[in-house]
Amino acid sequence: MNRRAHGLSWRAVRVWQRNLDVWKRGWKINFLPPLLEPIFTILAFGAGLGAMIGSVTYRGQDYGYVQFIIPAIISISMMYSSFFETSYASFVRMYYQKTFDAMMTTPLSAYDVIAGELLWGATKPVFYTSILLCVVSVMDLFVGGPPFLHYPDSLLLLPFCVVPGIAVACTGMVCTALVPHIEDFNIPFFLFVTPMFLFSGTFFPLDQLPDWVGIVAQAFPLTHTVRIARAATLGRLEAGLFLSLLFLAVWTLVFGWLALRLMRRRLLGTNLPG
Repeated sequence: MNRRAHGLSWRAVRVWQRNLDVWKRGWKINFLPPLLEPIFTILAFGAGLGAMIGSVTYRGQDYGYVQFIIPAIISISMMYSSFFETSYASFVRMYYQKTFDAMMTTPLSAYDVIAGELLWGATKPVFYTSILLCVVSVMDLFVGGPPFLHYPDSLLLLPFCVVPGIAVACTGMVCTALVPHIEDFNIPFFLFVTPMFLFSGTFFPLDQLPDWVGIVAQAFPLTHTVRIARAATLGRLEAGLFLSLLFLAVWTLVFGWLALRLMRRRLLGTNLPG
């Protein structure tokens, strides 16, 4: 038991494979949200808010509002899919379905289970990003004006989405390790996810906000995700984006360590909800 509690091995891939198999069983339903949500959002913002705003000045150049928010929609999708998977979904598998208990009776260690969950949380953004790129590319064919996506730079979002995916997955897993009841996930959503959603340069440039808000926003992983995604979709990749990649890497190391440490303690029964 001690070996399984402490070891981390390639068997974590089996946890990832188990989650993939479950996802594939309901792929038709799982496929719909990332397919329809961007269409509704782009139509609402493009035909509604975009018509009132017109263009947005971003880094000294004017862009249509839909061009500006599409990378934000893709980035938000990365965040939500990853955070939800290692928060609500992981909690259900751990506490209600007892899936983690069943895994711990096998040669899988606690760390294997946790790492497998994190790998799966980093994989979900790949599915969502792929679908979003296809949807937006098709919309490009029927909408006049400047293209929404700049190719081939936009294709870099496919490998890149794993980086914010694992960063946010680690954050969600830390929350899963700490919250006593599933209803308590409202707290990290209110204090962490909602501020990122609103103040990470998603729907308006950060330089239009008060200076202190822009400074605080630099501490959000979504801010750096949007910055890189927007640079790719607008064809403005540059060396300075390396700092955003570095931020996401450091975030992953810190919260990944916390996730492994705190979740191991919970899986071994020292921090179970009453």
